[in-house]
Formats: sequence, structure tokens, C-alpha cells
Amino acid sequence: MSDVFLSLTHISKSYAGVQALDDVSLVVKPAEIHCLVGENGSGKSTLIKIIAGVVTPDQGEIVINGKPFRRLTPMDAIREGIQVIYQDFSLFPNLTVAENIALNYELSRNARIVRWGQVRQLAEAALGKIGVRLPLDAEVESISVADKQLVAICRALVQNARLIIMDEATTALTEKEIRALFKVIHNVQQEGVAVLFVSHKLDEVLEIADKAMIIRNGKVVVDVDAANLDRNKLVYYMTGRRIEEADYDYTPQQKRPLLEVIHLSSRGNFQDVSFSLWPGEIVGVTGLLGSGRTELALSLFGVLPVDRGEIRIDGKPVHINSIQSAIEHGIGYVPEDRLTEGLFLDQSINRNIVIRTIDGLTGRGGLLSITRLKERARQWIRDLSIKTSDPELPVKSLSGGNQQRVVLAKWLASKPRILILNGPTVGVDVGSKSELHDIIKNLAREGIGILVISDDIPELLHVCNRILLMRRGRLAGMFDRRELDENKLTSLLTESTPAAPAASTTQSLSPQIG
Repeated sequence: MSDVFLSLTHISKSYAGVQALDDVSLVVKPAEIHCLVGENGSGKSTLIKIIAGVVTPDQGEIVINGKPFRRLTPMDAIREGIQVIYQDFSLFPNLTVAENIALNYELSRNARIVRWGQVRQLAEAALGKIGVRLPLDAEVESISVADKQLVAICRALVQNARLIIMDEATTALTEKEIRALFKVIHNVQQEGVAVLFVSHKLDEVLEIADKAMIIRNGKVVVDVDAANLDRNKLVYYMTGRRIEEADYDYTPQQKRPLLEVIHLSSRGNFQDVSFSLWPGEIVGVTGLLGSGRTELALSLFGVLPVDRGEIRIDGKPVHINSIQSAIEHGIGYVPEDRLTEGLFLDQSINRNIVIRTIDGLTGRGGLLSITRLKERARQWIRDLSIKTSDPELPVKSLSGGNQQRVVLAKWLASKPRILILNGPTVGVDVGSKSELHDIIKNLAREGIGILVISDDIPELLHVCNRILLMRRGRLAGMFDRRELDENKLTSLLTESTPAAPAASTTQSLSPQIG
């Protein structure tokens, strides 16, 4: 076996005068976990497509298994053992787990009759290689995102993969699921398969990588053994600057909470949850998938019905039974999935920003004032540093970090007093993440009470002053951020035994007033 599986030398690619890749070289060895790291727009996606044969480079050399390719096609890449698992997994939701795993192999046989017994055998063998069990007869649309990831890996192994490219594989996974995925990747490595792990999550890179190549603005910054890197070096290589986040220090300025949640329950979602949120406070809510954290947020925003308990704002009981009533009480909600729930992707940046407050931008006769619309949008583009060449461009043209700023702008324009942020930096690169954290802290300093729903442990520790832990629909504990570090919070998140019961009154769950 050659000691090099894939070699790219002096690869360059431009689109309409924009240099996507500039003189990039990469070597991947068999059974090596090589991380490709860079911020959004750095050139990672273009490089993946070149390796997969989807995009032809303007110049450079590609050698796979010792064979040079002047023009690599997708079929060439597959025949040589290259499999790409994109973020959408490219699975058939209406087919079973076994069918999805074995489908490509069956198609390659050009057989007229499907041998169902062999389909199951292939699926079972592939699952055995990575050391997991899945229900073979379950339709893929019914299984979790983490299990879909495993199905995609097994499908690649059935195709005799020698290099699996995983594009942002952990974006939609919880911390526990990420740990399980990493175990699977190491099992794949033991089978002699190389993995090109594409990510911008620094802690994951440091944990999983044998080697790491960082690219910025289409150029290789460094390609080294991961053992020679730490978090600070990674940040510097990715962004070209040193980023240090200060923890959020909060001192209560009022003697009454802004929001009180008292013994709140929603049947089948969560039960008996009590906590308070003060003006200017940032409270984190975390827990594994199924803990009830998102359901709690949706109930506070009027999406899910509440069966029992009470919500108070400024000490007064309120009844929130719809999104409109939540908005009327000054509550804003930024969803985790900004693409399907937070934005109108084909509409302009301007229109996405003002959509919540469009009624206030009409002139005489009730007609929309385009001038006022643009002025209002321009203000938020400036205040939140949204990077765009033209606010009339569709919002889908923006990077993930800038899209998230547009969602924030949309809600801030309606002047909320309570802001619920569900996964505020999911899919956002490290530079934009730090800037978004600064925006969140500054909003809190202006007196907005903020709930951050997240399983990003460094984010919770840097941004929040208190952290609520949910487990199996109940509030399992409340912690001052200063009581925790990453190891302790990770342990609390993943332990299977119940945490010490949280106090049942909002008074004991509130910061002390001196």
C-alpha cells in the first residue's frame, strides 16, 4: 500500500475573477484523520468539490492511488474510493436504513432483481465495521440526524471507500452524539480508511485530527501535525488575528425580575420548570436532545401550549398562548434553524430586517415607504456590522454569521425586552461567533434579558452568567458560571444519573441582590 492516498499539488481555482483557491497543496495518507479548517468563504467547499471531481481546477495536479488525473470526474473519484458526506447526507428519506446503505452498491451491479437478503447482509456488515446498531427496517426520515450520519458513513464503506470526506459533520449534533461520532470515525480509521474532516469547530479539530490544514482566503496558512496546535494558534491561523473573549459580568440593577417562570409544564415536553431572568442578565439553558430545552423556549414564545404553571413579566402574571401575544409582551425568539424558520432566503436583506416592523414604515394612504424601509435597514446593517455589498441582494447570499445578524436585526427592530436565542452561533465560524457573542453581551448591557439555548459549552461559559441544566423534561440544576469549567459542564451534560434537584422557587433561582 502506498504511503500517500491523495495528493493535490499547486491547485488554483477562480470564479468570475474571484480567486477561490490559490496554489493549494494537500497530502492525505491511508488511515489518517486530516482536518480541513477555515472560516466561511475560505475555500473549503471548493477544495472538497475538486477532490470529488465536481469542479475542475484551473491549474494544478491531482494524484489518487498513484494515478495522475488531468481531468477528474465524479465517477473517477468514486472508483478510486473517494466518498463525500455532505451536510444534507443525500439520503432517500422514504427508503429504509438498509436500502440507503446498500442502494449504490446494488445500482453498480446493474442487476434487474434486488436481492433483499444481500441488502440486509451488506447493511449489517457495514454497521458492524463501525461498531453500531441501527434498525434496518426503519425509514430514514424517522431516525435522528446522528443516525442519518451513520447511515451515510455505512453507505460509503459499502462502496469500498478509502477516503471519506465529512463536510461540517457535527453542525446539527448534540455533544453526546459528537462523542459517539468520533468513536465511529476512529473505528473507520482502524479499517484503513482515511477521513478528511471539514470543520470550523476548534475543539473538535484538536480532539479528532492527526493533521490539520488551515486555509484562509483560498490560501494554505499552515498544514501541520495537530499535536503542534492549540486553540489560540488555530484561531490566529483561521482569522489572522488574536481573539480573546471576556466572560460576561453581570450585576443586578433592579430588585424585581423581568421574567419569572413558576412551576411551568407542557404535557409531553417538560414539567415543573421554575427560574427567573433579570434585566441585563444572560441565562443559558442547556441539555441533551430530548431534554426539553427547545420546547421550553417555544412555550415561552407561545408556540407550544402550557398546561400548568405561571409566567410573570415585571411581577405581573401574563397569558402567552400565541406568537402574537408573546411579541405583545416584548418577547423575541431567534430560532436555531435560521434558514427554514428565521429568514425569507430569496427576499432582500433589507426586507428581512424590517419584516417584523413593516407596519410602522407606511406613509400616507397606508403605502409602504421604500425610503423609510431602506433607512431602517441601513441602521441595523451598520449597528450589527452586517457585511454586504448591496442590501438589495437576497439574504441567502450572506455567510452564516451575517445571516444570523439579519435574524437578530429583525427582532431587535421590534425592541424586545426579553430575547430568546436558540443556538445563536450554530454553523457560524470562529471570527463571526466572537463578534456575535459581543453583540449579545452589549444587548444585555442595554437592559434586555436574554435566554441562550445552547449545547456549545465554551459559548455558555463565555456568554452567560447563569446556566440552567435540563434533563428529561425537568430542570435538573442551576449553576453560577463561575462554579463551572468545560470538564465539569460536559460531565453534567452527559451523566445519566439525575443531578441534584433544582430549587423549586424562583427566589432561590435568582441572583442575590446586595
